[in-house]
Amino acid sequence: MDRHERLNLLLDMIGQRDKIDVDRTAGELDVSPATIRRDLDHLAGRQLLTRTRGGAVASNVAYDLPLRHKAARNAPEKQRISAAAAKLVERGMVVGLNGGTTISEVGRAIATRADLAERADSPSLTVVTNALNIANELAVRPNIKIVVTGGVARPQSFELTGPLATRILEEITLDLVLLGIDAVDPARGAYAHHEGEASINRLMASRARRVVVVGDSSKLGGHAFARICATTDVHMLVTDTAADPEILRAFEAEGVQVVTA
Repeated sequence: MDRHERLNLLLDMIGQRDKIDVDRTAGELDVSPATIRRDLDHLAGRQLLTRTRGGAVASNVAYDLPLRHKAARNAPEKQRISAAAAKLVERGMVVGLNGGTTISEVGRAIATRADLAERADSPSLTVVTNALNIANELAVRPNIKIVVTGGVARPQSFELTGPLATRILEEITLDLVLLGIDAVDPARGAYAHHEGEASINRLMASRARRVVVVGDSSKLGGHAFARICATTDVHMLVTDTAADPEILRAFEAEGVQVVTA
């Protein structure tokens, strides 16, 4: 296990337990207590947890890791499902993209589609996003018209939230929205950890003719703090082949089309 993987695992552990102990954690991860102390000090320096005597406790952003730490999680699965989701985009569409590492990959996959890059002298599609990093990457593509929602930026996810972000969304219609989520459950629906992001994502979904949830199998069957939308509002789920078949059948029973990649 390299350091990047260990840092992600430590953040997962503290997110689940609220607090961790250096000696116990060192035993679980089969490393020295000194290594765990250095890792915790590093994460505390980035304000991802709070150090205590002998361990650490969750901070107010422990559940919401910055993208640089999230990006390596389930990377091969995210790339496969992102490519599958990008194939749903057709020339001339108005497409909504929220934030997160998976949807960032979707944006890259859309941007590199050769068929959408043809006749690059004019936009082949419009992308509406509340994610600054996605807008930054796609703005240099002459074949893509970028519309940014506005709002207050969250440094943990680069998403714009708040009342200012709702004004544009209330005035437009989307052909398709590709939603990254923190959790999705057949009975409960789609969720985000942060209530501000959930609110914007909910509005984005309500403005779309078709709602597609994109998430790797680790996101299935759970829930987070704030609900984005009900399962009945989701038309399709794009996930990876490691997903539990029973959970996938439950989504299909709710009328959700399932695509695995």
